[in-house]
Amino acid sequence: MKLAGMASNRGRNLLNIADRAPGGADFAVVLTNDADAPVLEAAAERGIPTEVVERGDDESREAHEERVLNALADYDFDLVTLDGYMRILSETFLDGAPTTLNVHPSLLPNFPGMDTHEQVLEAGVKVTGCTVHVVDETVDGGPIVTQEPIPVFEGDDTDDLKDRVLYEGEFTAYPRVVKWFAEDRVDIDWDTGTVDVDGDEGGAFPARRLVSDDRAADLRYGENPHQDAALYADTTVSEASVVHADQLNEGAKALSYNNYNDADGALNLIKEFDEPAAAVIKHTNPAGCATADSLADAYGKALSTDPMSAFGGIVALNRECDTATAEQIIDSFKEVVVAPGYTDAALDVLFEKENLRVLEVNDNFDVTDTLTEKPLVGGRLVQQRDTQHLTADDLEVVTDRVPTDEEVESMLFAWHTLKHVKSNGILFAKGTETVGIGMGQVSRVDAVRLAAMKADEHAEGKDAEGAVMASDAFFPFPDGVEEAAKAGIEAVIQPGGSKNDESVVEAADEHDIAMVMTGQRSFRHD
Repeated sequence: MKLAGMASNRGRNLLNIADRAPGGADFAVVLTNDADAPVLEAAAERGIPTEVVERGDDESREAHEERVLNALADYDFDLVTLDGYMRILSETFLDGAPTTLNVHPSLLPNFPGMDTHEQVLEAGVKVTGCTVHVVDETVDGGPIVTQEPIPVFEGDDTDDLKDRVLYEGEFTAYPRVVKWFAEDRVDIDWDTGTVDVDGDEGGAFPARRLVSDDRAADLRYGENPHQDAALYADTTVSEASVVHADQLNEGAKALSYNNYNDADGALNLIKEFDEPAAAVIKHTNPAGCATADSLADAYGKALSTDPMSAFGGIVALNRECDTATAEQIIDSFKEVVVAPGYTDAALDVLFEKENLRVLEVNDNFDVTDTLTEKPLVGGRLVQQRDTQHLTADDLEVVTDRVPTDEEVESMLFAWHTLKHVKSNGILFAKGTETVGIGMGQVSRVDAVRLAAMKADEHAEGKDAEGAVMASDAFFPFPDGVEEAAKAGIEAVIQPGGSKNDESVVEAADEHDIAMVMTGQRSFRHD
């Protein structure tokens, strides 16, 4: 798509579009009505042809626009983009030019005209923004294509607003619209004065995603003391969340950035289970997890997986915390405990530890916040949460030996826990408790070796002999199964899908290991 830009001064939006080339669009020409406009030099530096068509003192608007159209007639272009072009365009120009766009520094129809930012501050509104619209014969009244909200902060003056709206609003919205036009996604209905954008409908992943969170707290620091940090809250989320948790011992120090991150991971893990469940998390990875008939038994089994790594960890429980569980928790140093309630006696026990933060969440463990995101430099990744929950019917037995019912139960527990282990992840389990976890390895066979080492050297009262193994992705070679056999693993659950599946299954058969495939993996890279 070729553009004709028109500006009367600096034309910063036009230059931003030229530098970014949204949708592959570039400028055929930039025209100004002021021979001294700085946009001329800036456009020339970018190799963009320029034209100057100043209006004579006694020249009519229509006559001037005819000369503008004549100057543009030597260029091929598909779209006109205005940026601070200080002339109201008449039917003469609009009928003779392709679709013409303009950007206005407010959320039209509010605050039209020249003194926009003054109007915004005088009105005392808390949100302003910008509007990209199709130009018609009205002033700031053409069909709206897109808008971008920008907050108004206490103490702002007109210069503050002007810069924020330009650099955060207009520099985002205008290239977006040019890209839409370049992709032929825009339909203008002049009868209704509306604009439709193909693919901009709502859904899990709309063309634009607006997120509005409120700053809930300033944190002591971020992941490291030299990093500032804050907590933002989405008040529409009804699911149990550490962001909205009540800290019951108000005298204890506030949660840190890392505490929130780890507590969120721990809480999400124990939401997987209907039975009484406990998890201990360290650096967002499970140090141990278990389900049992009682919460105290579940916690004891989770802790015994790797009590050394659990030192200074985060505890999450999916039942009301009772005294027996609380007494085990304070036996060793823990940073935070999260649960959907506590007995009075359990609180008395937990409050003995001055800086053990005690968080109470609601008991809604159903997934309501369906998306997760990871900020990147210059953007963000958004995906659906991994809500897969397998049953025995979802498993395909691929080995000569069929797993026992007990092994299937253990494999399903291991699989649902492994979803919360950083990849490459391997998890050993017996019954419904972890016995060794290998996480965050760049080699899957190393993850197996790490899980075996953890089980045999760090676990208390249990080891890898006779355990099942879960792998969050397929085994590319038989070596992972060979290492598992050395550790004493008797059954394996894995996604399958490798071109070497046949040799991996053969290795399992050679060692009389039962193997099932899920047909789906459970990577977690964050």
